[in-house]
Amino acid sequence: MSKIGIFYGSASGVTQSVAMKIRKRLGQDICDLYNMEEDFDDVDDMLKYDFLLFGCSTWGAGEVQSDWRDPLFEMSVDKPDFSGKTIALFGAGDCVDHGEHFVSALGTLYDDFTKYGATLVGAIPTDGYTYKNSFAERDGTLVGLAFDEVNESGKTQGRLDTWIEVIRAHFPSAEGEAQTEAA
Repeated sequence: MSKIGIFYGSASGVTQSVAMKIRKRLGQDICDLYNMEEDFDDVDDMLKYDFLLFGCSTWGAGEVQSDWRDPLFEMSVDKPDFSGKTIALFGAGDCVDHGEHFVSALGTLYDDFTKYGATLVGAIPTDGYTYKNSFAERDGTLVGLAFDEVNESGKTQGRLDTWIEVIRAHFPSAEGEAQTEAA
């Protein structure tokens, strides 16, 4: 059975909480959870999985959460090969106080892992989101699950449900069957 690696950085616990919900929804028996600060050693931790979920909140002027900074820098030097890997992204942002950079860290992850050969899935429509700008917005969609527990916590569960259905077509199921997208 293919396993899914869930890697997340979480300074305040919000992204961690969503990572745990995702693991429960996809199947705790097939998902390994990595806190980037406590459990991550190097990129080889990621490369052992064909299916990956990356969680990262956005800080400051659109930067990735601090636990992601060193790994992303090391990858920019080493240029690891993520060909054949399927990745979906999720992350927290603040659409009111930081609406000009809402979940922009997801855009950074999207660009980096695309550059390293990964297939990124899980884009969702921007409908229902309120923000000024986002580096994670591409062609009218967000590159992954975006949530705002500060201003729109009542929308997180519905957004998570929608996103899980989008990525299920690309990830193994708890029953061990690989899902494939209809041609």
